[in-house]
Amino acid sequence: MESIISYILIVLSVLLSLSSHSYSHSSNGFSVEIIHRDSVESPLYDPSQTHSERLANAFRRSISRAATLYSSRLALLATKPNSSVESTVYTNGGEYLMSISLGTPPFKILAIADTGSDLTWTQCSPCKRCYKQVAPLFKPNSSKTYRDASCSSSLCNSASGAKTSCSADNSCHYAVSYGDQSFSNGNIATDVLTLSSTSGRPVTFPNFLIGCSHNSDGTFDENGSGIVGLGGGAGSLVSQLTSSIGGKFSYCLVPFVSGGTGQSKNSSTLNFGGNAVVSGRGVVSTPIVRGDYDTFYYLTLEGMSVGSLNGKNKNKFINFRRSTPAAVSEGNIIIDSGTTLTLVPEDFYSDLEAAVASELKDQKRVDDPSGTLNFCYESTSDASFVVPSITVHFKGADVKLSKLNTFVRVSEEVVCFSIVGTQDLSIYGNLAQMNFLVGYDRVEKTVSFKPTDCTIN
Repeated sequence: MESIISYILIVLSVLLSLSSHSYSHSSNGFSVEIIHRDSVESPLYDPSQTHSERLANAFRRSISRAATLYSSRLALLATKPNSSVESTVYTNGGEYLMSISLGTPPFKILAIADTGSDLTWTQCSPCKRCYKQVAPLFKPNSSKTYRDASCSSSLCNSASGAKTSCSADNSCHYAVSYGDQSFSNGNIATDVLTLSSTSGRPVTFPNFLIGCSHNSDGTFDENGSGIVGLGGGAGSLVSQLTSSIGGKFSYCLVPFVSGGTGQSKNSSTLNFGGNAVVSGRGVVSTPIVRGDYDTFYYLTLEGMSVGSLNGKNKNKFINFRRSTPAAVSEGNIIIDSGTTLTLVPEDFYSDLEAAVASELKDQKRVDDPSGTLNFCYESTSDASFVVPSITVHFKGADVKLSKLNTFVRVSEEVVCFSIVGTQDLSIYGNLAQMNFLVGYDRVEKTVSFKPTDCTIN
């Protein structure tokens, strides 16, 4: 199954490995490391696949994720006020794994970190109908701090992104369905959330709202144990930790397209609180816009500009536009670390592709061997393939992308543009975010970008 936060966030589709990596902790915040699902360090890594096959699968997940998140948004808008909403989101496209611990004593859980959903849930024993997972199931009866939420509690209404209902014993039940027909049903509960730190003292958060799933199935990977929701809704992990982290989190995504060769580190970093502050030279910030779906982090894209390779022409600015649905001037794109590609309206994309193609007129255009992308060039050497600079113009923030953010090698002989057109939700994906420190300040309502070599920071 495909989940959030593209090759990112994300991430928001914005993956943590607490057992095999080091963490830093200070009085103002803490940091953990996240791993891409296709990293050799990931339990989801499939050694039988080629690098090109992994990329093609990630691209397909991006396109499917955009369509499904858009559908879930429309479904939400169609519901009546104050009615229960059954969230329909796409999870397995989420590109990063996150390890947390729940309960007393702490029980380690490896799950997909999904910036496109809110509820954090794991499979629990006993399980009436569970998908097969390699790790043992979480046992609520073995945790001294586990508590089921009652129907009358405020917690029952705090499970954003899920449909809640009452059981015969007055406990709060939830139901979440996903875009590929996968689902999770179970109890809304609270327990202690534990994250590790380099100080040797674990960082704990009591009364953390979770979903304890007793009925889940679909295309979830057997190496994962559920979902960690990193969205903007009230029940997400970052929302629940807001008072402790000051509403701040950030990440620095390591390019994995190199396969790890020559890199000092292959894992990415997820920071909370004081450690998440993005400051210094080169930082630009853009407002987070309140959208019609609290889960998503909406930004305002004003356009993109394409530089001149010969240096004689002025940069060409392409104004953001779309014919259908109606254009939205504010909050017209979401940022997601769980989506690999960047997806923009087809009308806008057509103008952008034409501007880039005019600068690459001396290069030989070819087809993507996987048939997924449609704007590709012949190239056997990254050094010899020179591309125009592209700057993304968010409101108040100009983000200049490098070649690794805009073109991706899909085979030994072909590179393709990593921005594509869509009729669905516009998404700023994780390829565009790599080698940037991306910070979210939910109090000031901003997202900040700082060019950074994430392999050494």
